[in-house]
Amino acid sequence: MRTAIVLFNLGGPDREEAIKPFRVNLFSDKAIIRAPWFIRLWLSRLIARSSAKAAVENYRLMGGKSPLLELTQRQGRALEGVLGQDYRCFIAMRYWHPLARETIREVKAWAPDRIILFPLYPQFSTTTTGSSLTDWREAAAAAGLTVKTTTLCCWFDDKAYVAAIAALVREAIEDAMAQKPGLRLRVLFSAHGLPESIVKSGDPYQAEIEATSAAVMAHLANTHVESLVCYQSRATPQKWLEPSTIQALEQAGRDGVGVVVVPIAFVSDHIETLVELDIENRHVAKEAGVPLYVRARVGNDDPDFIRAMAALVKRAEKPGLCRGGSACGAGHKDCPWERAVAT
Repeated sequence: MRTAIVLFNLGGPDREEAIKPFRVNLFSDKAIIRAPWFIRLWLSRLIARSSAKAAVENYRLMGGKSPLLELTQRQGRALEGVLGQDYRCFIAMRYWHPLARETIREVKAWAPDRIILFPLYPQFSTTTTGSSLTDWREAAAAAGLTVKTTTLCCWFDDKAYVAAIAALVREAIEDAMAQKPGLRLRVLFSAHGLPESIVKSGDPYQAEIEATSAAVMAHLANTHVESLVCYQSRATPQKWLEPSTIQALEQAGRDGVGVVVVPIAFVSDHIETLVELDIENRHVAKEAGVPLYVRARVGNDDPDFIRAMAALVKRAEKPGLCRGGSACGAGHKDCPWERAVAT
């Protein structure tokens, strides 16, 4: 049976000229800026313009573009290698090419027997997975794509995924211990932040971030390190989830502990790992007096992570996994994607 796997992610500019339109697309999304369309349109341009210079400088640190598409392509090729010739991976980015409507044309041309939608966001949020799947559903309806489809809406508690991430965190902890033996360490699980209002409206993201982090720490009990969940990348003036990653680093400085920073919500390197965490927050840590700063690797095409992805795909092929029959391929009884669609 020919199976198309659609990998969803945020996307990123592929050249310097694409930075502004990418950011306008991002901040125009009604799932992110929850305001009437005319206010959202104005705000998206205001936000993009107000930080345009900093954005360009940050992307120049990565060669003038985001590496996210290339890394996702590597993940797709690795996943195909594990699953075999009856599977083909396609990529749909939310805010820059290839967009869902472009990818749907490729999927239709390949003529699969079934489609598995695989958002590369382990933890569900209406602002990420929800937005990507809504975009896909609307584009698929417009294109007349009617192939049987199963969605992996979230996989924050998948055992193989958790074990793969725990191995990467253990690697970083061992690196930190080798650099400064005997130093007290704190693992900072740094997730992309959200406005508190979105979580209070019922978004499960914070709870799933905390559950993933706790599950990873259960694998690392013998390392005897502390842990804390924190949130990065605040983008609007609203009250966002706390503590922020910067607040957590400042506290680590006051406590005299080294930190191992884990980008727990990301499975690919991009501007928020390679610039925000590796450069900007490392500088914050130094200024705050943090004695050691180590950043754990993300999944990318790590073999254990790819095998976990493959196992999720195989599980999603089994029917009747949740309340809706096949909406949540990860097997959750209370599917957040179904709830998002229902509301």
